[in-house]
Amino acid sequence: MEDKTLTCKDCQAQFTFSTRDQQFYAEKGFENDPQRCRDCRAQRKTTRSRSARELFDATCAKCNIATTVPFKPRGDRPIYCRECYAAIGAQAAP
Repeated sequence: MEDKTLTCKDCQAQFTFSTRDQQFYAEKGFENDPQRCRDCRAQRKTTRSRSARELFDATCAKCNIATTVPFKPRGDRPIYCRECYAAIGAQAAP
């Protein structure tokens, strides 16, 4: 293996895909070369994190406490807080 020079698909900057990085990708079973430079990958990861999600206020259908959910409630299905949802899931498991 030799170092490869690749072009980032986001910022169009050239970056080096080192032999060491290639070995790491091979160990992890990745078949494709990276498409983004290290900075753009980090920025994309930050943007996609859970903290960036929009949360919506809702009231638990079981215990009536205020909670937040990562989707906009439509009103056609019950919304549960984390504790009630876990309790319902535990009851349904055999």
